[in-house]
Amino acid sequence: MAKTPHLPQNRVIMMKLGLGIDTGGTYTDTVIMDLADGSIIDSNKSLTTYPDLIRGIRNSIDGLKAEYLECVKFTSVSTTLATNTTLEGKGYPAGLILIGYNIPRKLPTDYVLSIDGGHDANGNEVEPLSKLEIVREFVIKNQYKVSSFAISSYFGVRNPEHELRIKETIQSLTNLPVVCGHELSMNLGAYERALTALLNAQLIPVIDQFIRSVQSVMEDKGINSILMMMKCDGSLVRIEEALKKPVESIFSGPAASLLGAAHLTDLKDCLTIDVGGTSTDISMIRKGMPEISSSGAVVGGWETMVKAIKMDTSAMGGDSHVWLQEKMYLGPNRVIPLCLCASEFPSIISKLQNVENISTRIMSDIIQPTTFFMSNGIESHCLHASELEGEEMEILDAITEEPSSISDIASKTNRHPLMFEGILRKLIQKRYIKQVGFTPTDALHVLGDYQQWESYASLLGATILSRYLSITDFEFCTKLKKEVSRNLALHLISYCAGKMQKTDVEKILDGSELTKFMIIPPVVMVGAPVTAYLKDLQGLIEADIRVPKYHEVGNAVGALVGNVVYREEILIRPAGPGSLQCLLFSDKGRYTFDDYQEALEKGNALVGSSISEYMAGYGLSMDNVRFELEQNDIGSIGAIPIETKIMGIAVGSPRRSI
Repeated sequence: MAKTPHLPQNRVIMMKLGLGIDTGGTYTDTVIMDLADGSIIDSNKSLTTYPDLIRGIRNSIDGLKAEYLECVKFTSVSTTLATNTTLEGKGYPAGLILIGYNIPRKLPTDYVLSIDGGHDANGNEVEPLSKLEIVREFVIKNQYKVSSFAISSYFGVRNPEHELRIKETIQSLTNLPVVCGHELSMNLGAYERALTALLNAQLIPVIDQFIRSVQSVMEDKGINSILMMMKCDGSLVRIEEALKKPVESIFSGPAASLLGAAHLTDLKDCLTIDVGGTSTDISMIRKGMPEISSSGAVVGGWETMVKAIKMDTSAMGGDSHVWLQEKMYLGPNRVIPLCLCASEFPSIISKLQNVENISTRIMSDIIQPTTFFMSNGIESHCLHASELEGEEMEILDAITEEPSSISDIASKTNRHPLMFEGILRKLIQKRYIKQVGFTPTDALHVLGDYQQWESYASLLGATILSRYLSITDFEFCTKLKKEVSRNLALHLISYCAGKMQKTDVEKILDGSELTKFMIIPPVVMVGAPVTAYLKDLQGLIEADIRVPKYHEVGNAVGALVGNVVYREEILIRPAGPGSLQCLLFSDKGRYTFDDYQEALEKGNALVGSSISEYMAGYGLSMDNVRFELEQNDIGSIGAIPIETKIMGIAVGSPRRSI
């Protein structure tokens, strides 16, 4: 990775520097930025070390010049850990209390309690909250089985009184975190709001561990600076706020890559392709602001109320598993590349050299001649052995921290691979073992397009797999590289085409050589291996495609350049048919006014004071903040609108206060 020339010590001392950190599923990236002009003066990449995140963060920061770290005044972080946790269904268990309604649909928890209570659309109590003893019993019974509690009341956004009373009851019994639905979203939608509160509660320990890891390394390194985190809409929040609402960081990694791409190219309008280890994300920035999805973030099939960038995500990255079953398949699961494994465990070379042939009739994404399995460590085995069944324990005992092939496991257990294929899959899902296999990263090592790890292991893997297709290893890797480029083009076009089905885009993309898609905005590529796909992508679409300097650490750059963005929304409605009284709803509560004009004045004042107070917490006066106020009226009953929505948005740079 290119480095900026060493700066004179006296100049470094006078500088105000920023430290950007991004922890992804594969790499932890760090950058040092001169906050005065936004230039990058140092950067580094290191492997993410899970579950001990501290080691990976420290390794990445260790690669930065020590004299720069002494001048860091502002630190900002982003991560995909929350995204990956939700996608894999590995959130910490949380209890959910529903007030005034039940949810017949599936929820990601086994600990649910529904009690009487709730309000109507005007915030009037429908049924009193009387069964607090049932809540106490639920909390006492489950407080050692869950890591947090979530509460969602029917029309809690119109009157949060019941949610707040239950929260107070829980806090009198336990020190576990408690999350209320109205604290996360003011939008209607009982199911989505309950789900958002639940996912938020499940993610609190995940983000807490990440933030504590960052703080620990900063303390060890003597970095005394402001610490902020990127949200999935591209804005920044104080670390204390991020801990309370970790669900808002679900897509902070892709949001950071979008802002980083725009900053590195100095573009106000552009599309971004972020090729990571686990996935590829496509998003867009317009007039310097990320394009926000009209609906909430959807992750792992769960529809939330979290404001997030509009994004197209495909389960295809540099570490996607390449496997055979009559033909070549790519993904969707992520594995450790052969080249990376061989750099740490050279024994895998001899195993690849002496691999046994496997019949294509029994091949799957688990049973492959180039796939290996490694234990995640004795510690997790001892801690969670009670979760495993007898057969799972037997297979786990046959796998060490060194790579074990399918034939190794079959030999140790005296079982046919088909007898333990499903068990291996379960052990991977439960995170007891990790899988090693051939990946696009390996193909790039064979082709010489990307050289980071042990290329010989990649070559051996390509040779083994190519024989099954009766082609050469070079042809196999070229075919794979072209397939990755085609997928990049397909998802980019689909993002731009809006409602056009991907299958229709695919037909045109694979159709006549006389047609070609043209993308109008510039396209910026970020991620470690993207230069390898540039030429093929240019052959598939007509576009101004750019790969900027420091593209390898684009996410860490983006984490530093976000702004503080605060949105406040107030709703005003008549108290009832024919009534001159008006009701005002805000996250602070419900208010009643004798006339509409009084309610309108109060609403505008609440929005202004709330935004001013929030920005002051970041050391920003309203003179240094871009503030927009909008009023939307719907219909009317005489002179009074059926509904008035007052929306305020403020944008300010946290780097101004440094």
